[in-house]
Amino acid sequence: MGAKVYTKTGDKGSTSLYTGERLSKASLRVEAYGTIDELQSVLGVARAFSEHEDIQQVIYDIEKELWQLMADVASLGQEPTITDAHIENLEKIIDSYDAKMEPLTKFIVPGDKKSSALLHQSRTVTRRAERALWRLSESGETVHDVDIRYLNRLSDCCYMLARAEFEL
Repeated sequence: MGAKVYTKTGDKGSTSLYTGERLSKASLRVEAYGTIDELQSVLGVARAFSEHEDIQQVIYDIEKELWQLMADVASLGQEPTITDAHIENLEKIIDSYDAKMEPLTKFIVPGDKKSSALLHQSRTVTRRAERALWRLSESGETVHDVDIRYLNRLSDCCYMLARAEFEL
């Protein structure tokens, strides 16, 4: 039999970071990577409902990058695995879809199409994850600037994917 899903080590309110340190489950760091974990799941639902294979692939690739981002947040004293190249790739995705659509002239009310609405939900969870990283940083904890910038750009990317899912 393989490793069990439950370890019972968290039954008293603490959890292990990626690097082995124990931390309260109520800590800002756990809140931050937990929100990124939630984001990854919400993106998975959005991918499942997407009607565009290209958008499905983009979301899948982002989901894999979020594993790296969670490792960054859950690792103390490690170099970040998210890089400027990841951010530049998000910018290329944004620009690519932006070029395919007319300029936006009004606010978007999510909900006319399930796949688009789920990407808007992903965008708002991304923003919540970014705020969680800012709270962690402002508390004096180490947070890699590139990780915060990645989330900032990812919210823009989710917005553009939501538009593309609806308009294309």
